[in-house]
Amino acid sequence: MMKMTHSFLRVATALIAFFIGGCVGNGHKPLETLTYTAEPVRNKHLIIFLRGLGGTWRCLWKPHKCFETEGFVEAVQKRKIPFDMIAPNTHFGYYKDRTLEKRLTEDVIRPAKANGYEKIWLAGVSMGGLGAILYLIKHPENIDGVLLLGPYLGDASIAAEISKAGGLKPWDPGPYDGETDWQRLIWDWLKQNGANPAGQAPVYLGIGNHDRYYDAQKLLAESLPEDRVIIIAGGHRPSTFKRIWDIFLDKHRLSP
Repeated sequence: MMKMTHSFLRVATALIAFFIGGCVGNGHKPLETLTYTAEPVRNKHLIIFLRGLGGTWRCLWKPHKCFETEGFVEAVQKRKIPFDMIAPNTHFGYYKDRTLEKRLTEDVIRPAKANGYEKIWLAGVSMGGLGAILYLIKHPENIDGVLLLGPYLGDASIAAEISKAGGLKPWDPGPYDGETDWQRLIWDWLKQNGANPAGQAPVYLGIGNHDRYYDAQKLLAESLPEDRVIIIAGGHRPSTFKRIWDIFLDKHRLSP
């Protein structure tokens, strides 16, 4: 689902390029999805899983990189948490061609609301964590909560800048263009909204203490309410994310 053999820092260049204006995309319309619906009666609420860079939505292709075969779906079902689940194929092409937000809205979230789903949560892994933040920035009204699992939050330079400032709270992003500087955009938004001001969907964070992006993730952890952060021993790998998922479900239960 999320394990990568090469550093995601190489992909950071491509992510930056897409926000600066690179728009050569291969995102399909509509989004391909896998759905996990309670039988015989559908649940009233929905979890949307956002995959990592090396993940897949189709479990037969990469069973070790799929939310279903990694146990994320079963973990919700066996706890009888009243949420259905959907895993859209939000691969890198949707980031590259800037259609992630549009396709999630038109192909997943709008139909879900039309079908009567009352609450919608995003659970984003690595690159999917970045996607969850980007979506929440644009459409906070559509989302009731977010869990970021080992999120990719930008390159090392922005994390170093925030750390040098003494953390996210005292950090000043300065003037920036939100259309081109996505890193300042997400960190500025997290600074203003991560601690869950009134009316804002809560942001939860789960990370392993040996995650390759831990320096940036720890800065975010320090700015969030303590009860919204889960840190365990582990790296940037599916087994770590699954253990965090179990802890999150047991602790918070995704109560409607």
